[in-house]
Amino acid sequence: MYTAKGTLQPQAGIENYLPMVRRTAHRMIGRLPANVEVDDLIQAGVMGLMEAMERYEQGHGAQFETFALQRVRGAMLDELRGTDWVPRSVRKHQREIAEAVHKLEHKLHRAPSDSEIAAHLGVTLPEYHDMLVDVRGAQLIYTDDYEADENDTHYLDRHVTPDERTDPSAQLSDRRFREALVAAIENLPEREQYVMSMYYEHDMNLKEIAAVLGVTESRVCQLHSQSVARLRSRLKAW
Repeated sequence: MYTAKGTLQPQAGIENYLPMVRRTAHRMIGRLPANVEVDDLIQAGVMGLMEAMERYEQGHGAQFETFALQRVRGAMLDELRGTDWVPRSVRKHQREIAEAVHKLEHKLHRAPSDSEIAAHLGVTLPEYHDMLVDVRGAQLIYTDDYEADENDTHYLDRHVTPDERTDPSAQLSDRRFREALVAAIENLPEREQYVMSMYYEHDMNLKEIAAVLGVTESRVCQLHSQSVARLRSRLKAW
């Protein structure tokens, strides 16, 4: 399975890791709009897997599975970044929802309800819920999904030009920003706090969260998108 140089032979082992590529693609697709095809992510992931097999060398600390998973995820992210995966209508809805939440919070001095946001947007409640489902993929990635292996650079460091004002890592490490984010999450409506905690802290999927809350997966998706809109509004200055 290994060459004389200690690298993996791609043809010998690629099939063993295809289930990992598929699992990664299906996990990521749940955070993306419906126009993104899971097969495209899988194809990009296979290319990342092949690259990992060519580059991996024994004795460098990280196990191959860990090394390969980072490359697979990175290849999928590159595929998304290289295509216009978010339709203009989704971007438009995302902006409209965030602006509506921002204006209503200033007017009401509290978190607006679904029906209040829908009324402000001039749409019915079901139409507003459909908008929330559409924008679910406008926020894409966990930054910890791309942590570097030992002796390797962080994935984002290799693809984003460092800038103190725009570097995500720099902002996330800023104490004031983290405090503002924690405060914004604590001020979310209780059910939305539960959704954010289960989704991000406990890595639960929509189906699992729906079972805990006793609602549909679609409703969980709506609550998640609405939570993100509230957070975007409250952290707009950042």
